[in-house]
Amino acid sequence: MILQSLAGLPAFLLYFCTALIAVVAYLFVYTRVTPHDEFQLIRDNDPAAAIALGLSLLGFVLPVVSAIAHSANVVDCLIWSIIALIVQIIVYYIVKIPVPNLSARIAAGDLAPAIWLGLSSLAAGALNAACMIY
Repeated sequence: MILQSLAGLPAFLLYFCTALIAVVAYLFVYTRVTPHDEFQLIRDNDPAAAIALGLSLLGFVLPVVSAIAHSANVVDCLIWSIIALIVQIIVYYIVKIPVPNLSARIAAGDLAPAIWLGLSSLAAGALNAACMIY
């Protein structure tokens, strides 16, 4: 009985490790694209940076979850994870249109722009995840 339950463990580990790699890659790329240093701001106790980055990460993870659930294999999952990353980068630039000084305001600790960016990222991630169902 226990062995039957653990039969899926290799696939779980493969997809979980793949998702962790995707998350680390996302954080690496996303924090290089934005002009403000999210991790330093978070270390300096800036809630705006934490909100924006945290919700952005959720906006990325939702499509990764969908890719894991619906992909044919790990390579397929990685491809859709890359697409999710690209969508989040695009969202960052679109969200900057009505708030051109977005990064400076987040770095200054302003919550409204951080919430705007974070929730826009989350909304795009939810749409992205829904579109990955095929």
